[in-house]
Amino acid sequence: MKDKKIINKSKKYKKTINKPKITKKDYISKHSKKTKKIKIKYGRLFLFLVVLFLLLYLVFNFVKFPITNIFIYNNNILSDQEIIDLAGISDYPSVLSFTTNEIENKLEKNIYIKKAKVVKKFRQIHITVEDNYGLFYNNSKKVTVLKNKKEVKKLINTPILVNYVIDDVYKLFIEKMMLIDKDILNRISEIKYDPNTVDSERFIFTMSDGNYVYITLEKIESINSYVDIIKTFENKKGILYLDSGEYFKVFEN
Repeated sequence: MKDKKIINKSKKYKKTINKPKITKKDYISKHSKKTKKIKIKYGRLFLFLVVLFLLLYLVFNFVKFPITNIFIYNNNILSDQEIIDLAGISDYPSVLSFTTNEIENKLEKNIYIKKAKVVKKFRQIHITVEDNYGLFYNNSKKVTVLKNKKEVKKLINTPILVNYVIDDVYKLFIEKMMLIDKDILNRISEIKYDPNTVDSERFIFTMSDGNYVYITLEKIESINSYVDIIKTFENKKGILYLDSGEYFKVFEN
């Protein structure tokens, strides 16, 4: 019997494969995310900015939007034309050539304007002013005392103080006149300093409706109720004593 050659099948032969060596640089390159670099084309950017500048220049210098209408509100001292001249828009320039703040600052430099508000509505300009109106005209000094206490040598539509007032009383008189409502102030035509033995701060107001009002500086705010008080006397003319209550003496026919 021929001897059988026993083959050990449990043994496995391994085939060796030569793998390429991976360097650290290759590993990082393989596992890191790829980033895309953006290259700025400065030449094109510069050209874009130049074109944009030229377009803006053309808009502001060649495209004209002239003012079509100017509206003025609440002015009682200066005329519409005077305000337009002060604002520097009498030639109806382009609405793009100025800002509302520029116009407001120009107007508020004038002594007769306390505050100005300018609004642009497309090609229309709306100007609202708050007058620095006159409190009274001092006939002795030939000046008008304004709401901000400044004096101007101009007679404007205000009550006229017809006589001299002693200094101490005069300073207080200005302060107290500031408390009178503007619509009531417009009803007073003349003011006379008329002290008596009881009160050195007594005045008499001549009203535009033909009535007279005696009043003291201490009670001067009561003149703001003049319209309501006088209504109760059925349009009769006389003297209203606000220095001592609300006594009304009717003129005899």
